[in-house]
Amino acid sequence: MDDMIELLASLIILTVGAALSYKDIRISLVASIVAVLAMMAGGNAYSALILSVALLNIFSLYAMRQNQIAGVDYALVAIMAVATLYVFMVDDLAMMLVLFMVVSAPTYLLVMVSDEKLNVDVGIKYVTFMVIATVLFIIGAVLLYSATDPLVYSLAFLMLIVGLSMEVGIAPVHEWVPDVFASADPIPVSIIASLAKFVPFIIAYKIIIATATPSLWPLLIVLGLIAAVSMFAGNIGALTTNEPSRILAYSTIANMGYILATFVAVTAGKEYVYFAIAGGLLQLFVNSFGKVGYFASIKNGGTSLIPAYILAFSFIGLPPLMGFWSKLFIIYSLVYSQFIWLAVILVLNSAISVPYYIRLARLLGTGWKFNLMSAIVLFASIAMLITLIPPMWFVDLVSLMKGV
Repeated sequence: MDDMIELLASLIILTVGAALSYKDIRISLVASIVAVLAMMAGGNAYSALILSVALLNIFSLYAMRQNQIAGVDYALVAIMAVATLYVFMVDDLAMMLVLFMVVSAPTYLLVMVSDEKLNVDVGIKYVTFMVIATVLFIIGAVLLYSATDPLVYSLAFLMLIVGLSMEVGIAPVHEWVPDVFASADPIPVSIIASLAKFVPFIIAYKIIIATATPSLWPLLIVLGLIAAVSMFAGNIGALTTNEPSRILAYSTIANMGYILATFVAVTAGKEYVYFAIAGGLLQLFVNSFGKVGYFASIKNGGTSLIPAYILAFSFIGLPPLMGFWSKLFIIYSLVYSQFIWLAVILVLNSAISVPYYIRLARLLGTGWKFNLMSAIVLFASIAMLITLIPPMWFVDLVSLMKGV
């Protein structure tokens, strides 16, 4: 009941703030921050990290106050953040699917905004893929809960995974990612690449765990192969381009492959499932803080060399940065789930990624500028340092997630 009260209070605050934004966009800015804070009252480390990502997204938008929906955009990001916080606490299928759409829909509008004219062409391409992804995901989820025939179950599982893959940008259904990342404004793209990724994965975790059957094992092998394809497609693609936005696009494809790999552990013991999900969520936070930082750098025309390299080293997986622990947890869960070959592929791809992350840091580390964007990059890089103390607490936190 308390969670529902917090949710309703947040939505009321957001509605009032968005309605009053036509007078002063700062009203919506304050309302959005208050709404997210209200939702995480009495929250945990997951809530604090989501709040951090959301605030970085909101302040990034504040730096481009001349966009076409200035004021409303803060509320859209805050709604996404509220849904991302709430999904941790629910396991009802109908509510989870509503949250999926609540997070996805705002990005349809955000992807088109910029400091200049609306990016309609980019928006049409993105929305087309997202609508197809949403339909496949929802149909797959509903069928998984109701399927009794193994064939129907297999088809439903594949529909869910294809829908998830299109939604977050997993190869081989990743065609929209490089084009959208390179053509849209860097700030809206940073939101799509960060906050929008959590809910689809968390819901997919909960659905697959709740509906797992003995016939799931062959499907997990297929899923592992898809994850491997996405890792190679993303990392090799990033090696072949010098444009920072496209490097980040292919980096996202690779990172989504790392996270998808964690799904193969869902039939293992509870301990390994917790490590798998903890690794997946930590990798989502690595991807989020890294993408927010780097896209803010692109918008800013560069940043300080030190934050740029911290972000790069975390993506690569150097200890004790967050990216090291996320990959360690994933590898641990893969090895003990008898998917050693997939763990080896993940390690190999981490090595492949080293040259382009170093190149990206060198391209964007052009010098410090005293402005809001540089502060965002700095805070994003500092977030990568919170795992200086080994984050075993995050595994314990995952065990509290409802539905896993």
